[in-house]
Formats: sequence, C-alpha cells, structure tokens
Amino acid sequence: MTKRSETPIPPYFNLDPERAAGRIGDPIDTVRFAKAAAFARRGRDDMSKRGLSPDGRKHLRKFSTWEICRYLIPVATAHLRRVLKAHPDLPQGTGDGGTKWFTLEETLALRDHFAAEGSANKEYRPYRPEGLPAKVVAVANFKGGVGKTSTAAHLAMSSALDGYRVLVIDLDSQGSMTSILGGQVEDEWNTVFPLLAKDYALHVEQENEVRVARGDSPLPLDETLSEAAQVSVKDVIQTTHWPNIDLIGAQLNLYWAEFQIPVWRMGLRRWPLWDALTSRLQAEGVLDDYDIILLDTPPALGYLTINALAAADILLVPLGASFLEFDSTGRFFDMLYSTFASIEDGENANLRAAGLPEIRFEWDVVRAIVTRFDANQQTDMANLIQAYLGDFMNAHRQEYTALVGQAGEQVAGIYEADYRDFNRETYVRGREAFDRTYAEFKEILIGTWWRDQAERTAAQEAAEQEAAGQETAVKKTAAQKAGA
Repeated sequence: MTKRSETPIPPYFNLDPERAAGRIGDPIDTVRFAKAAAFARRGRDDMSKRGLSPDGRKHLRKFSTWEICRYLIPVATAHLRRVLKAHPDLPQGTGDGGTKWFTLEETLALRDHFAAEGSANKEYRPYRPEGLPAKVVAVANFKGGVGKTSTAAHLAMSSALDGYRVLVIDLDSQGSMTSILGGQVEDEWNTVFPLLAKDYALHVEQENEVRVARGDSPLPLDETLSEAAQVSVKDVIQTTHWPNIDLIGAQLNLYWAEFQIPVWRMGLRRWPLWDALTSRLQAEGVLDDYDIILLDTPPALGYLTINALAAADILLVPLGASFLEFDSTGRFFDMLYSTFASIEDGENANLRAAGLPEIRFEWDVVRAIVTRFDANQQTDMANLIQAYLGDFMNAHRQEYTALVGQAGEQVAGIYEADYRDFNRETYVRGREAFDRTYAEFKEILIGTWWRDQAERTAAQEAAEQEAAGQETAVKKTAAQKAGA
C-alpha cells in the first residue's frame, strides 16, 4: 500500500525571523540610491546600445521592395521595377537579385515620383489640406504601464512611413520615448523646460510694461528666466534616425518643471500656465513646419500633462482590458473634467468682469485604445469597457504579439524591426496589430482636417457674401445720391 504524500504547506509559513534578518542586509541610506542609480545608468546605456550601430547612434534600417509595395507605396512589385528601369535618375536601391533595399529617404522620393506621375486613383501621399496647421495629438493616462509611450512611438513611426512630417515631444522625465528615438538630452535646457520658462518670462515682461507705466516696481526676472527668453523652439528640436521624425527630448531634470510652474504662477497670477506649450508652438511657427505633433505624457496629471492636454486637438487614452485599468481611466476622465472645468470657471469669472470673451476647452476627438490585448483571456472585459465608454472607444484592440516583445528588447519600435528576423507570419501579424491602430488614428486625423477645411471654406464664402452685400449697398447708396 502506497502512502499518499502530504500536500506541501504554502511558502509563507514557518519562516525563521533570525534568518530573514540576516538576508535583508544593512539599513539603506540615501547614498545607496546614488549607487543604484549609477548601476542602472550603466545598464541602461549598455542595453540601449542594442538598438544602436557601432558609431553609437541609431540608424533606420532599409526597406525591401516587398515591404515598399505591400506597406508603403500602392504599386505592384513588377511595376516598381519597370519604373526604376525607365527612370535611372530615381533611387535604384542596393542589393543583388530581384530584391532591392531602399532607405526611407529614397522611399519618400519614390513616393513623390508616383504622386506626380502615377495613377490619380491611388493614394501615394496621405491626405493633408494646405493652409491648415498641424494636428497636436496627446497620448495620456495617469496610470503607468498602459502603453502610452509604445502607442505614441508606433503612431509616430507609422505616420512617418505614410509620408507625414512628425514632431514628437517627450514630456515624461523618464525619457523612454527619447531612448526609443535615439535622442541625446544633456540637461533640462534641451527639453520643453526653457519653452515653458520663456512663456512665463514673456508674460512677466508684458506685466512689467504696465507696472512701469503705472509707476509700480517691476516683477523680477532671474537669470534662468532671462536666459529662457532667448531660447526658441527650434533650439531644442533635434533630428532623429527617421528622416521625417524630429524630437524634443526629455530627461530626469525635466521633472523640476512640476515644482517650478506653480511657483511662477504665484509670481504672476494672470499667467495661463496651462497654455504655455500651446503658445510657444503657435507663436514660433511649429504648427506650420509639421503635419503631426505627438505629445508623450508622464503617468500623472501634473502641470506638464495639463499643458499637453490643453495643446491637444486629439486625445488618445491607452488602457489595458482589466478592471483596475478601466477604473483608473474613469478616474482620469473625472480628473480631466474637474481640472479643466475649474480653469474655465476661474478664468471666465475674471474675463466676464472685464468684458472679454470667455475661454472654452475643446478637443476634436477623444479615443480610448485597448492595448496589450489578449483575446483568449480579456474579450469579456474589453466588451464591457466598450459598452461603458461607447463612442470614446477605438474599435480595434491592439494585441500583444511576439514582434512587439522582441522589438522592445531591442529598444526599438516594430516598424524598425527587420522582417527577416521573424517568420513571415509573425511579422505580418505583429505589424497588423499596429497598422490597424494607425488606420483608425489616420481616419480620425483626416476627418478632423476635412471638417476644419469645410468650416474654413464656409467662413470664407460667408465673408465673401457679406463683402459683396456691403459693396452692393454702397453702390445703391451712391446711385440714390446721384439721382437726387
């Protein structure tokens, strides 16, 4: 007769306090944090080099004729080869045999050629109405780990592959987006910090003109503010290894903005702190230099995130298909309401008293995106989230695939991954997860531009009709006077 073995007890029973004390080490002082940070910095540099070339900088891989014809330019491979043969002045690519490899710059040149010479029924360049500013897109949620940076990075890359000019602004002092794009940020003066400081400094200068005229003493401008007043947005924009993605990076010192902004506001109560980033982007022509400006925000509703949300035309809110992330996202929307409603109430009371137009925050579109989705385990929860959030939800749920995981290990986006490192099915499935996200985003993007263009056309027609009516009235008055 075999004796049945007893079920082992859980591992949290019968722990020895003396042995436990011997394993936890000495108490930790603040110096130990510096050592841990140094080790982490060294490891971060070593790991980031996985995505770098021997010269220490990132370089974007080349794209094959198969990728170009399947994903980037809607032409058949055989037709592309005929066009290249007929136009030797076009980029010819590199490589032997039937497959040629092209840089993204060369691919964009090919796109321009087909846009000028190709079929009028095909979309060689993405829709972008002339004369309208860039769309500002904020990716935000105050819960960490929901895929904000991954979503923003892949939208930037897919937009660039589609032919748009993109500026990415990293507002998270952790600098993950900056690492993905290979940015080099020495200190806070290469971030948005001097731009926010400049906006405050300019308001102080305007206030001081009024004070001097009244005979009052001016507000002080310290060395930091005086220096920031000389910085332009273009001073902090850096190029990346993507020819049509530029970056304003972030690093740890950017976090000081969260402490400095309220201090500035106390110094000048009429400074609209939430509008500083918007003001700089508009005043310095940045909205005319790009098609899309993507803002990657920190996992908190601080002053940097408030600036991003106030600047945004489109707000994207990533979340996982879990109760906790759904609950946190609901609280995020609640805090958005209370924050911006409070700003409106406070500012409009003063504006009404002064007889000035009131302010009103408005976003073209807000969409929540389910990320890291596992259809086998999360479909029911995702359906519930869809039911409760309704028209706030994207239809597509972004699945987590092997391609996403491996690209993350290489400190890169999936669009930077070489399909030859995967089997073809894995690559196609992984790309499709983000291509469908981009497709929904692009539909939102071009829809808002079309609506803006329609409104602009309607306003121009109304103005022309009014001017024509005034001209007719003037002529009629003149004729009546002549008859008299």
